Amino acid sequence: MSVVVPLYNKELYVKRAITSILNQTFQDFEIIVVNDGSTDNSAKVVMNIRDSRISLIQQKNGGVSKARNTGIQKSKSELIAFLDADDEWMPGFLEKILKLRNKYPSAGIYAMSMKNEYIDSILVTHPELKDLVPEEGLLANYFKVYKKGIGIFCASSVAIPKNILLEYSGFKVGFWWGEDVDLWGRIALKYPIAYSSLVGAFYRQEVMDSAVKKREVVKIHPFVLSANEAIINNKVPINFLADVKEYIQFLEFYTAKHNIYSEDRSLAYEFLRKKENKKYYKKELVRVILSTHIKDKSPTLGKILSLFFSRSRK
Repeated sequence: MSVVVPLYNKELYVKRAITSILNQTFQDFEIIVVNDGSTDNSAKVVMNIRDSRISLIQQKNGGVSKARNTGIQKSKSELIAFLDADDEWMPGFLEKILKLRNKYPSAGIYAMSMKNEYIDSILVTHPELKDLVPEEGLLANYFKVYKKGIGIFCASSVAIPKNILLEYSGFKVGFWWGEDVDLWGRIALKYPIAYSSLVGAFYRQEVMDSAVKKREVVKIHPFVLSANEAIINNKVPINFLADVKEYIQFLEFYTAKHNIYSEDRSLAYEFLRKKENKKYYKKELVRVILSTHIKDKSPTLGKILSLFFSRSRK
């Protein structure tokens, strides 16, 4: 088993992440840490962890996708797991992933559920997924789940066969937004996903420099590009097509909403002009536009509008 850890300015957290790998019940692995041009002491922290299974690769800053792809190229194993430097694994993560691999050898992704600072389990928090997501097994339709806007796994709770990662040229470089979800979607168009609802990773969001909190305008979600290209080239299975199209609409809405918070409303206005887009999404974008516009000028009015829209959604 190979474990790839992309690293950029996470000196406060990377030791915790690596320790969670070293504490796995399954111990036959290599750890490839790719230092993507960190400007803090992240690399020194890694060098001070004494374990022969750890290798540290230094490269100029090129983004998380480039760091992960470097780790993929340098890996020696047939199965590659990923752990972001500010996340951590439960002790039995690798052992469970390997059991999934043995049980479902045809899968393109092996994944487990996750938790964060706010929820102990994605599936417990979202009982509406019960009929779509097995406690353990193959996801019948990845897109039917993800079009609901609920991520049931993350980059730190998956493992992917190396041959499949190479087939898809790894993660798309040049994107910091949705680059992982894009890869999951591209793989899911062709391969089943083996999933366990057991929590395997702690996806930490309340950390410094978290991408979750990054406020930078995004032109387009990478999987919108990938999915539209697949549709044009007739590479979307007919039984997935309707769900893929709905998923595209959700990603366009989600990206537009992010951009509003990043002080750019152009994607939101474009989304609102499309007649085919869902009214719920349009109403939500209008709510965000109004609330962000008046929050500095009239906080009280902003709260009233937020309350109004939240009630109207019920």
